[in-house]
Amino acid sequence: MTDTHRKPTILCISTYEKGQRFLKEAARLGANVLLLTVDKLEHADWPRESLTKLITMPENLTPAQVLNTVTYLARTNHIDRIVALDEFDLEVAALLREHMRLPGMGESLNRNFRDKLAMRVSAKQKGVPVPEFTGVFNYDDLHTFLNNVPGPWLLKPRTNASAIGIRKIESPGDLWPILDELGDLQSHYVLERFVPGEIFHVEGVTWNGKVLFGAPYKYGKPPMQTMHQGGIFSTRALHRESIDALSLNTIHKQVIESLGLISGVTHTEFIKADSDGSFYFLETAARVGGAHIADVVELASGINPWVEWARLEVATLLGMEYTLPNLIHQYAGSVICLARQEHPDTSSYDAPEVAHRLNRLHHAGLILRADTADRVESLIAEYTDRFLEDFCAVVPPPDKPTA
Repeated sequence: MTDTHRKPTILCISTYEKGQRFLKEAARLGANVLLLTVDKLEHADWPRESLTKLITMPENLTPAQVLNTVTYLARTNHIDRIVALDEFDLEVAALLREHMRLPGMGESLNRNFRDKLAMRVSAKQKGVPVPEFTGVFNYDDLHTFLNNVPGPWLLKPRTNASAIGIRKIESPGDLWPILDELGDLQSHYVLERFVPGEIFHVEGVTWNGKVLFGAPYKYGKPPMQTMHQGGIFSTRALHRESIDALSLNTIHKQVIESLGLISGVTHTEFIKADSDGSFYFLETAARVGGAHIADVVELASGINPWVEWARLEVATLLGMEYTLPNLIHQYAGSVICLARQEHPDTSSYDAPEVAHRLNRLHHAGLILRADTADRVESLIAEYTDRFLEDFCAVVPPPDKPTA
């Protein structure tokens, strides 16, 4: 319970350098903002003027050790809300809320936005189309699945982010050596049918169980292909009245409602199957999309998911109503890759629609904005080919995300 005579306090946890817009907005709205990060990020580019306190901890602490860290901090600091700014901090944040009896997503609900098996089960139970899947528990059930569901299949870690750790299984016999290799970790995977198709994502804002905002986008290469084979990452806004956009908005609302989100921002991915043109739910996360997607959304719609997330949290803390800001109706997209050059020069990419250039070591990136979806699409096609020639570097896929 918040003492009405003091400012509410939000503890933000992030083991990656991200969420600066959230931190600034939460402070601007009147909250005390505490940031708990790792030692190596103590001197990162945090908005220190917005932070009441910056606390660091060693990397790779166990959840129990993080809990001890936070409860020690709570001895001298009131904590009213806990927010995990990164995918890999969601579980420990849920644990802390449960332990400290704070509002927000607890461990069971968190699984619907973190655990690929849990989210599939919940979505399927509510009638949301998903590729056929099975948990990796009983071997007889696995044999039945492999015999009845056409291959190939994907073996996915249940709690990794993005496409990290996914393995493609081409024949039934390929699965068993991998499970032997995984040993006791195999139950932390889900096996699903590989559905060839195009990958889309929807960036959402939900308040009191109602989806207020859903922005549908289409990736260039599937993220799994970019992660494992390298190349150019791209995404672009769909024409708002297109059949794909309307279909995605409908299934997106079904997904968020089926998973039980009360209030928050989401990044949700879908596949449009080549075989029948239908959309299938792939996965979701109760966080802002990575790879500068928030910047793309802001240029297209006028709202930044990081900022809206902060507004949601502060509104909840203060018992106020949240309303979505007025939207603009532009189109935006991005082209990003790892670069061979330390400081890649993108000045020759001089279309007037270039709205932002990434300034990050060994990364080339542009964010584009135009009045039409077709113009963004044509620029992304042109610039993707040029990026491959001018900048693109390939490194082995990471075990964990680096940003």
